[in-house]
Amino acid sequence: MGHIIPFLELAKHLVTHHHFHVSFLVITTADSLATAKTNLLCFSDVPSGLHVIYLPPVDVSNLVANIPPGLTSLCIMIQHSLKLSLRPILLGLTRPIALIIDMFGIDAFEVCDELSIPVYSFFTSSMSFLAFSLYLPTLDRETEGEFVDLPGPVQVPGCRPIRTQDLLKQVHDRKSDDYKWFFLHMSSLPKVAGILTNSWKDLEPVPLLALKENPFFLNIPTPPIHPIGPLIKEDEPITESGKEILSWLDKQKPDSVLFVALGSGGTLSSKQLIELVFGLELSQQHFILVARKPDDTSAMGTIFSAGGKEDDPKTYLPEGFVKRMEGVGLVVPSWAPQVAVLRHASTGGFFSHCGWNSILESVVQGVPMITWPMYAEQKVNAAQLAEEVGVAVRPVVELGKEVVGREEIERVVRLVMEGEEGKILRQRAKELRDSARIALELGGSSFDSLAHVVEAWKLGHNAA
Repeated sequence: MGHIIPFLELAKHLVTHHHFHVSFLVITTADSLATAKTNLLCFSDVPSGLHVIYLPPVDVSNLVANIPPGLTSLCIMIQHSLKLSLRPILLGLTRPIALIIDMFGIDAFEVCDELSIPVYSFFTSSMSFLAFSLYLPTLDRETEGEFVDLPGPVQVPGCRPIRTQDLLKQVHDRKSDDYKWFFLHMSSLPKVAGILTNSWKDLEPVPLLALKENPFFLNIPTPPIHPIGPLIKEDEPITESGKEILSWLDKQKPDSVLFVALGSGGTLSSKQLIELVFGLELSQQHFILVARKPDDTSAMGTIFSAGGKEDDPKTYLPEGFVKRMEGVGLVVPSWAPQVAVLRHASTGGFFSHCGWNSILESVVQGVPMITWPMYAEQKVNAAQLAEEVGVAVRPVVELGKEVVGREEIERVVRLVMEGEEGKILRQRAKELRDSARIALELGGSSFDSLAHVVEAWKLGHNAA
């Protein structure tokens, strides 16, 4: 869903603002088909010019039987789904002028080359991560051993250095299947006609300048970069449980509630969940905790089953916690209307897994963050938010420990919610909120960037 949501918003923009007919192709599994249909129909009003096509599920169970959920299984599923369905779907459409693919959709190249359809990529993460991804083939070629064993940080040309401990897990072991799949897809980025990014100049001026002007990226060569963000989910239907959450927020003071939500796929270990809830209790701050049953095997335990069965938090949270927190904290199972909660005047902080969608939703509402990266590129995002953008604080993890203690959680919660540093973070977030609004308005940088691509398509050209 972290990729589907911004793609759907882009599709809606192309229909409503630029008068295109858009066919939106959704890759599904047998388990996710019903959930995908429910989410797309419930979480967004689909305009009449937008046709949603669900690609039929492919059976890759024999190929991924012994592979844990993650990038390798995802790429195998996408590969086989596109090989089965993409050609007949494109042939059934009326002269497509472009295909916009996800960063893991490179299996569309062969078909589109044969049909003379230009391929663009919508990179649904940060421009900082895009710069790293484009630099990866050079880093791979020039490095002996593992990246995580390098004596210093990774220096992406023109960008903030990336500490080796912040590198995404998929590049830790260059002999692993995850690395090979990731490398394959990222090294194919220069083949697209252009890269749309869900960001804007004021949020990421340094990586944008590097991508457009640094000699390294000019010489790859890097395809034209088009920042068109922030494209986020503007509204979502409010369920009965959602109404109860918003009603509880209505009774709280402005900027007084910390929203704790770790994305559609994030799961904490049993030990970390205990430390988190006791840290929230020690902080004495009001909070909303979106709770999910712990998983001691994976930090992304629900990434392929978001929206599934909910477990009663009382069965896995410390005994008595929910009762003690009555009036102070609200514990809800699995899901909350995130956009509406972040938009609410009572929400003063966001304890986030640092998925790029969640980051944009928080910044657009002017809400500062506590970073809690779980998987994928989220550690890179967390460092960028705290050290470059200036809208977040990172908890300190003691050397050699994997669990962040309750005292550190108490510290960062108090810092954001009641400290002077929290006020500075909040002010910076509000500045970027205003900047985001201007970027998307007629004549704004992101509006014009997408309009430039659109005009090139209408003229039958690739956007430079």
